[in-house]
Amino acid sequence: MSDFRSKSLDNKKNAAALHKAAPDAMKAFVGLMTAVSKEGALSARQKELMALAISIVTRCEGCVIHHVEAAIRHGAQRNELVEAITVAIEMGGGPATVYGATALAVFDGTQTQ
Repeated sequence: MSDFRSKSLDNKKNAAALHKAAPDAMKAFVGLMTAVSKEGALSARQKELMALAISIVTRCEGCVIHHVEAAIRHGAQRNELVEAITVAIEMGGGPATVYGATALAVFDGTQTQ
């Protein structure tokens, strides 16, 4: 997990630099994320699992790491994560198995600390 933790910290550092360089655009993006993440017909946990599946299909490793961490914060269990991964594999094929495996490794690594 240490490699994923390092990547997560790098992602956060890079995002902070982008926020500083483009504050208006990033403030708008954070506003969108906040609005979309609110509890509604879908729970925040369900929305994070959806975002994780999309991250897997779009092959964004930084997004995968972020959304696994967020799903855990919202109470996602391993079996829920695995189901989200399998939906991503259905939609993304073979390459999604690579990013899905990364998501599971991040989850498992987070849980062993």
